[in-house]
Amino acid sequence: MIAAVLAAILAQGSYYTAEEAQSLFSQANDAYDREDYATAREGYQKLLDHGFGGPDVLFNLGTNFLAQGDLGAAVLYLERARRAGGASDVDANLALARSKQLDQIVGGPSEDPFLQRVVGATSENAVAWLFLAAWELSLLLIMLRRFVSGRRILTAVVAGSALAIALPAGLLLVAHMYVRETISEAVVMARTLPARELPKDSAKVSFEVHSGLKLRLLERSGKFVKVRLPNGLEGWTELDGVAEI
Repeated sequence: MIAAVLAAILAQGSYYTAEEAQSLFSQANDAYDREDYATAREGYQKLLDHGFGGPDVLFNLGTNFLAQGDLGAAVLYLERARRAGGASDVDANLALARSKQLDQIVGGPSEDPFLQRVVGATSENAVAWLFLAAWELSLLLIMLRRFVSGRRILTAVVAGSALAIALPAGLLLVAHMYVRETISEAVVMARTLPARELPKDSAKVSFEVHSGLKLRLLERSGKFVKVRLPNGLEGWTELDGVAEI
């Protein structure tokens, strides 16, 4: 099953070589610089469709939507870029996008749990590479220690240091996986989206949310999903009106 999924991914990405992908990326960037946002969007989207969805592509696509005033798509792709390990420019553009949103949540945002805040402040890719490098280095040095004469103490110290880095990195990686699997967040894509008291079309509308607002997905019922706003307010809205990050 896993082999089939990997084969499908490789087949999808094989339409472009690395050189072709870089060329398309440069063309899309040039189109953006000319304010030809439609051509730029098409280029970035082609890269995503063919497996080249790194943080730079996601960031540029989100920035392109931001320039067009599409706050829903802008926040969606900028948030995906942040999760993929994007740089500080992502947070700057996210702040700009949120300043333009109609929904400026009042009542004080509820603070995320400590684990989620730690995960949000670190890159899963960077943590994975750190864990892998430190773990393999520690194992390699432990195996080589018996063959090293005269420097066994130094080898043991370096191996212990690498292991001391690998263990918390491994725990942080597990935390990333746990948050990713148990906490679902989405962005409002519809211009205006009513939130109801119950998952029914006839239920009373409690409040409305608008394009670009980030919220938590709690549970689903048919075509409805229960959402929680940053200030803790909850309601049921249509699943088609949001896009999961």
